[in-house]
Amino acid sequence: MRNSSTWWIIAGIMVLLDFYVFQAIKTVSNNAADKTRMTILTGYWIISACTLIVLLSFPYIQALQTSKIFRNYVFAILAGLFFSKLIGSVFFLMDDFRRIAMWITAKIFPSTGAHFADEGGGITRSVFLSWVGIGVGGGLFSTLIFGFSNKYNYQIKRIKLAFNNVPAAFKGLKIIHISDIHSGSFQNKHAVQHGVDMILKENADLILFTGDLVNDRHSEMIEYMDVFNQLKAPLGVFSTLGNHDYGDYVHWSSVEEKQKNLEQLKIVHAQLGWRLLMNEHVVLEKNDQEIALIGIENWGAKARFPKYGKMDKAYPGSEKYPFKILMSHDPSHWDAEVRSKYPDVDLTLSGHTHGFQFGIENPYFKWSPVQWMYKQWAGLYEEGKQKLYVNRGFGFIGYPGRVGILPEITVIELT
Repeated sequence: MRNSSTWWIIAGIMVLLDFYVFQAIKTVSNNAADKTRMTILTGYWIISACTLIVLLSFPYIQALQTSKIFRNYVFAILAGLFFSKLIGSVFFLMDDFRRIAMWITAKIFPSTGAHFADEGGGITRSVFLSWVGIGVGGGLFSTLIFGFSNKYNYQIKRIKLAFNNVPAAFKGLKIIHISDIHSGSFQNKHAVQHGVDMILKENADLILFTGDLVNDRHSEMIEYMDVFNQLKAPLGVFSTLGNHDYGDYVHWSSVEEKQKNLEQLKIVHAQLGWRLLMNEHVVLEKNDQEIALIGIENWGAKARFPKYGKMDKAYPGSEKYPFKILMSHDPSHWDAEVRSKYPDVDLTLSGHTHGFQFGIENPYFKWSPVQWMYKQWAGLYEEGKQKLYVNRGFGFIGYPGRVGILPEITVIELT
């Protein structure tokens, strides 16, 4: 999105959307007092103008690109306004289709359609549908603003997973699974510490982190090293890389600079005391019994996500162990390769989707827009003897909040 022409195209779309929404604003304010109506209409255009000015300034002002406040909040508000107007416009469009249909009816059957026409011979815009569109769009925007308060509202999800082939020594094993920390988005160290304290209170046997420690740069972790280095477990803390860890979404002055950033991020994992698994497996031992833990680099089935992961390097040698856990950041890997080629991988742990940080979840119903992109996007999935668990993410990126899909700490018990 660094190409300024892209921003001008987006700005053009927003201007067209602003004029379209403005028609509905005029309709619902028609019966207001002149002063009130003028205040509403003027206020609308002031907000719209400010939105466009900030948007068009982004490619040219470096401070806006590096500011956490802008990236986390201002940009989210701009996006929220855009999508709220877009959703509202669906109802305005329905109204326009209604008006066109009535106009055609009035032309073809004058006696039947005459009562639809106003004094100018047209069909009036529906106040009802205008209010519905504004209400739905405004409700969405209000919900997104409220969601800012949920970004550190960590939830513990407890799940017992039964496998017939778990060695006796590992039955009852407690695993903490976290994913998608995205330290570059954090602004409240105290709140993050509270989340880590929740993890520590679980006294887990094993802690597994499935990628996206940072947004782009290894330096984003500097402020939080003394928080996450507190994570300890008897069987160890293991980690993998996610798509954001490679720095693929930021401009680097050279290939060497980008590679140096990745090498420094690997050092960060080591300094935290985490064992970073790079297309390899390790053996976990307990009471003379063993299981295999496999960790691969990011492997996404979607075209725009990288395939750095190499199961053909990580898996060989793990066949002899009765139970296998795979750490793979992107859940699309499970259907695309794991289930078909590695049917003896018992449990796969992933993250990546964040549950879109927006959706609805209750004991009876689960929905998020991300399900249109990912078949497995949050929680437990099972096919035959294999299981996949998708963590909803510890952190956040882009939108600095959570609506319905809260940040997650998963506590898994093997039975």
